[in-house]
Amino acid sequence: MSKVTRIVLQKGNKHRYNIFIKDRTDERYAFSVEEETLINEGLKKGQELNQAQIEALVAKDNFHKGYNQALIYLGYRMRSTKELSQYLIDKGIEPEQIDLIIYRLKKEKILDDQAFADAYVSTKVKTTFKGPEQIKRELIQKGVVSDQIDQALMKYPEEEQVELIEKWLIKQTKKTSRHSHRQAIIKMKQQLSQKGFDQSVIERAFQSIQLKKDEEHEWRSLVYQGEKAIRRYHSKAEGYELIQKVKGALYQRGFDQGEIERFIDQFVNID
Repeated sequence: MSKVTRIVLQKGNKHRYNIFIKDRTDERYAFSVEEETLINEGLKKGQELNQAQIEALVAKDNFHKGYNQALIYLGYRMRSTKELSQYLIDKGIEPEQIDLIIYRLKKEKILDDQAFADAYVSTKVKTTFKGPEQIKRELIQKGVVSDQIDQALMKYPEEEQVELIEKWLIKQTKKTSRHSHRQAIIKMKQQLSQKGFDQSVIERAFQSIQLKKDEEHEWRSLVYQGEKAIRRYHSKAEGYELIQKVKGALYQRGFDQGEIERFIDQFVNID
């Protein structure tokens, strides 16, 4: 048996105490505890403790310490169970203690993956331009299960997605581009798909907006791309071969055949 000789408040932490014990004739530092553990376990000077009791106190203190760290971490914003678990692992909390902490937090409704997923979807819809598939991938990475993700995404209906895409498309049309009308549409659809929007939703938005081709802008873009193609191929080909290479390059960029022929007539001299 060992006797508690001193209980000293830590200098750097006003809620944590160092416990000193005496074995036979020597006093030594034994362990430290949170204020909560000190009070709950009734630790006091002169109390006798055996090794099993000391180990039990350390285990309880680790739980309280980890629990308080979890509360601080959750105080900044909502977290998923996986995020919290990894945070506690990084803090050096033992796995069995982490399980107990998570159990208590869930029982107290402080940790709730469904509530987290609901809030995450709501925040992303309001503050970012992301489709449901991208949000779903992010939630999967955070350890949220599929059923909870699907329920949360019910708050992101297709009508709202279409409306967001329509606003985005209007902004895109105001930007200067060197692409053909056809290629610009293909690239925008690719971007929307990469952002996690379903193809059917993308098509609905495009049908609603019905982007019209600006003929003047289309011709300027064709000339720009055509002149680039001429510079690229003029040292490698000439005559008919040069024409075919330039035509092929412009056709791949989505320009109409008739406009390509017009460009060839005006800008490619094969005499």
